[in-house]
Amino acid sequence: MALAIRLARGGAKKRPYYRIVVADSRSARDGKFIEKVGTYNPMLAKDDENRVSIDMDRVKEWMGKGAKPSDRVARFLEAAGVLEKKVRNNPNKAKPGQKALDLIEEKKAKAEAAAEAAKEAEEAAKAAAEAPAEEASEEAAAE
Repeated sequence: MALAIRLARGGAKKRPYYRIVVADSRSARDGKFIEKVGTYNPMLAKDDENRVSIDMDRVKEWMGKGAKPSDRVARFLEAAGVLEKKVRNNPNKAKPGQKALDLIEEKKAKAEAAAEAAKEAEEAAKAAAEAPAEEASEEAAAE
């Protein structure tokens, strides 16, 4: 049986409250669990001491039996000093997604088309302005 130390959601809609539980990794998120080892209330301020409360002795005991913490619980345990801090690096985090890249390309294409159309309109207006001036100068020279 693969054990996991993870969060089980409780609370009302848009008012989350989590229990930190030891459960079989195959069981449902909010389903059957073996033991409750702590709580996490994300609605409290980050510096509030009651935001995360964990029974460290029980967590260490379960980890000794092979339980693996989820990513979020591992971060709580790192902050408490139970686990070694992992070096996390996600260089792609700041890069825009494919949808955003497509929109950027589309905007560039529209801007180029608009600039080209404006340039052509400017050239046509310039040519139109020059054509009557030439005719007027030819008529003045003929007289």
